[in-house]
This record gives sequence, C-alpha cells and structure tokens, in this order.
Amino acid sequence: RAPLWLTFPSKLYIAALVSRQYVDMSRIRIEGLLAAFPKLVGTGKQHTYLETESVRYVYQPIEGLYLLLITNKQSNILEDLDTLRLLSKLVPEYSSLDEDSICKTAFELIFAFDEAISLGNKENVTVQQVKQYCEMESHEEKAHKLMMQSKINETKDVMKKRASELDKIRMEKGKLDKGGYSSISGPRVIEKTFSDMNISGTGFGSGSGLSGIGADMDSFASKPKGRPSAAATAPGKGFGMKLGKSQKTNQFLESLKAEGEVILEDVQPSAVSSRSSPLIPSDPITVTIEEKLNVIVKRDGGVNNFDVQGTLALQVLNDADGFIQLQIENKDVPGLSFKTHPNIHKELFNSQQIVGAKDPNRPFPSGQNETPLVKWRIQGMNESNLPLSVNCWPSVSGNETYVNIEYEASEMFDLNNVVISIPLPALREAPTVKQIDGEWKYDPRNSVLEWSIILIDQSNRSGSMEFIVPPADPSTFFPISIGFAASNTFSDLKVTGIHPLKEGNPPKYSQRVRLVAANYQIV
Repeated sequence: RAPLWLTFPSKLYIAALVSRQYVDMSRIRIEGLLAAFPKLVGTGKQHTYLETESVRYVYQPIEGLYLLLITNKQSNILEDLDTLRLLSKLVPEYSSLDEDSICKTAFELIFAFDEAISLGNKENVTVQQVKQYCEMESHEEKAHKLMMQSKINETKDVMKKRASELDKIRMEKGKLDKGGYSSISGPRVIEKTFSDMNISGTGFGSGSGLSGIGADMDSFASKPKGRPSAAATAPGKGFGMKLGKSQKTNQFLESLKAEGEVILEDVQPSAVSSRSSPLIPSDPITVTIEEKLNVIVKRDGGVNNFDVQGTLALQVLNDADGFIQLQIENKDVPGLSFKTHPNIHKELFNSQQIVGAKDPNRPFPSGQNETPLVKWRIQGMNESNLPLSVNCWPSVSGNETYVNIEYEASEMFDLNNVVISIPLPALREAPTVKQIDGEWKYDPRNSVLEWSIILIDQSNRSGSMEFIVPPADPSTFFPISIGFAASNTFSDLKVTGIHPLKEGNPPKYSQRVRLVAANYQIV
C-alpha cells in the first residue's frame, strides 16, 4: 500500500508531493502506476476507487489534491476505505491543504502515516493517539527539562544576588573614599594595606647522606592541585604603626573574604621586605628527587591512566664543586625506565648507577638554577598501587541529595596537605556538612567543596565525609580532583654518596625527595 499526496489540475499532469511505500516497490513501478491514475479517473462518478488487472486505487479528493491509496486487489476494500478516512483526518492536523505546506510538513505526515499503517496493515488507532505517539512525550525528558530549568533559575538568582552585592561594595567604596580610607579598585579585587609583615626562614640543613630530607620537606611539599580557591589566606597581624584603619574597615574586609572575595595584601616598603627573596641553600650541593603522578581513576572502579614521571635535578652553588659524580640506588619496580641527559655518561650509569659527566674535565653547571640530569617513568601499575583511593556515593532522598565520600590511603605513603575538591551544583548557600574527618571549605565562585586533611599516616589511613545539597544529578559531583604531597617515591631512588673527581674531601650536600599529585582525578 502506498498513500500518496497528489496534485491533479488536469489529466495531463500529475505529481506526487508525499509518498510512503510499505512494500518493496521500484521507482519506475510507482511512476507507472501514477501515470495511469489520471487516465482512469472519470468525472461525475460517486465511487472513490478504481481497479486494474493488478492493483486497486482508493482515493479521495481534497480541494486541489488527491489522497491516493494503492493496494492489491485481494485487500479488504472496507478496511482500505477506513484507512483512507483516517489518513484524510490526519492531514489537516499537520498541514494546510496546499502544495507548499504539504512539502514543508512532509516528514511529519510520513511519521503520522507510519503510526496509522504498519507493514501495510491499518493500526487500530485514533487521530488523537497518532498525535500523541508522534509527540513522543517522555516523563524522564520532562523531569530533565524541569531540572535544567531549575538550575537556570538558580543561576539567575545567584547572578542577581551577586549584582546586589557588587552594588553594596560600590556604595561602601564611596563611603570609604569620603572617609579618607585607601581606595578600592574594582568590584572583585580589594587592596588592603598593613604596616608590617613577619617573614622568617632558614636555609637547608647541612650534612651529608639523607639528613636533609626530613628537615626540608615542608619547604618542598608541593601545593595540592585542584580547583583554585578564591578565598585568600588572612595575613598575619602587624605590629607597626597602622594608618587609614578602622574597625568598620576591618569588618567590611572580613565580610568580603567570607563571601569569597580576593584580598590582595599591599606590603609597605621596609627593610624587612628584603628577607622575602628566595632562600639560598646553605649546602654547596643540593639534590632534588621528584616524582609527579598523572592518574585518572574511574568512579565505578578501574584505572584509565596511571603514569609516574620522575626527575633527578642537581644544584651546585660554586664552580669548584661541580667536578663530582653521584652514586644512586633505587628499588626494582616493574615498568621502570630511565633516560639520562645527553652530557651524562650513559654506560657508567647503566653499569654502576653513577651519574657523571661524559667529559670529566667539564663540571656540572653552577648557580641558583637546578639542572635535570636523569628522568624516569613508571607505567603499567594498577589500582592496588594508588596512594589514595576516593569513593563518592550520592543518593537523592526527597528534596535533598546525601553525598557520602570516603578515602583510603596506601600503607606505603604518608600524605601531606591532602585536598579533595568535589564539584557541586550551583548553590545559594554552602552545603550542610553532617560529618567530616578533617576540615572543609566551600568555594562559592567555582562551586567547589574542598575537603582538607593536613596529614594522612598510620593514625588515619581511612576517613569519610557526609554533606547535603539540593537534588542534583550524580554526575554533578565529578570529576573529583585530588592534591597531596609525600616524602617518599615509587622508585625509592636516592643518592647514597657524592664522589669528588679532584683531590679533596667530599663536599657537603642535602637531598630533597618528594612525590606530587600533578593531575589526580576521579571521573
């Protein structure tokens, strides 16, 4: 059966506007049947069907068009007429009765015909049912649209609230300017002055071997990666003379910091500021051993990527101390491969694990910059080797989403400055934290909840946190970014001694070892 829309201004011209076939039929066959139709149609006849030797035409004139149903002669004529009536009722529901409108809504009409006819047989449906089927209304789709609209509305409310806060800041700025206070430049960054700044620091501990690791670890612990927090750390209290200050100003600045504003500290020039320059190592030689983690863990278990990249770098203060060789040792780890600097004696390194220059008469570079000598990479590790595993379990209950997060740390590492950053939906207020092992902070600008643990060791290898937010899709809380540092590495590479190439005692040196989470995510 093939329902067709046709124009039929005369017996010499006929064209199909919409055609739908429910049996295998060639284009030539269809064109032949259509070409024969105007020759068979007479005028002044009451019946609306025609028969030839092979097919039956069942048709109905509709203004300047014909709705035509072509069937075989064995089909039920009553059922064919019923099908034709249903199709004639469907057409005005989707289009007006002219050629341009029919062509524009061709696909809508075909979809409607498919709901009324299946495999050449009429379906027991009504016009309203066909319209409903074509609309394909979905409860899940409606719920998703409502949720998206809710998020849009929440974002608009946050923007309105933020605009109101900025207006208040501008008004307060005008009041402060009139009162003789220091100016506030821009709505987001506020400059604050204070009289004094206590800066203290010590050089690296001297000694040989591994004596410098523990004492210097704090100064080399990498800042945890993750989403940057908009809130700045409050400055230390100054003890010098304070100008342009008042209790009102302090309260205003503190309230802005509580809302996530960035407060820039403007340090007045003084003799103390000279001590803020980088600290100079007290030992003539410093060795830095660092491994960076690039880890992508799937939320349902398994590891997408687990890559460890390490570097051994050397800093020599004096040219005279550059004529040395480093004796190293490391743990035998599967998948560990080394690469040496082009100026390093590769055969000596491979055979005796000695890092030395190809030319003994050429010293290592000296100065304040570190020179990388050896790089390595560890691949092929699995989930059991992860220093820190994090699981997130969001569940919706009524008008709230309960999120339970737990961590479990490996026995191999003690982790410092752990920060677990969980993305949240747009919120008007901070989430409600019901229970936590550690500390938390909400970053409203980036809509991120930061869970901080200063140290994870034998006393707290596992921990958990629970918080509540409004209803949200579980995928909203991913990816989770994790940052931490540790004082030992996967390769356990270390320098066991330094051998001078010229006469004299072995120079003093310090050694720094660190493991850093460069990119550590749960997706």
